[in-house]
Amino acid sequence: MVAVPVYRWRLAPDGLATRRQLRALGLRPGGQDVAAQIERPRRRRGPLVAYLYSIEQAKPVRPMTPAKWAALAKANATRRLCPECRRDAGYVIPASLGMCATCAFPDEQRAA
Repeated sequence: MVAVPVYRWRLAPDGLATRRQLRALGLRPGGQDVAAQIERPRRRRGPLVAYLYSIEQAKPVRPMTPAKWAALAKANATRRLCPECRRDAGYVIPASLGMCATCAFPDEQRAA
């Protein structure tokens, strides 16, 4: 395993970027290895670590196809469907409840 250089927070050289920074530029790592990492110290826990990639070797983000848009819309619609009453809740069903608020709290809905 090849050791990667480690830089302190905000002291990384130009030409390197995190995944988020690449995405903001419309780029993706594109299969390249991690070029370096930065560490941000914290008081009570270990440091935060972020991996850096070369901007020169980054590739453009793949565009969304109509099929991908359709699959994403279908997945989001499924997350809005209540498994109890089988209705579209109008919002994403919280995983903590597992059902819409009307089904989870029926007494509170009748009182209102």
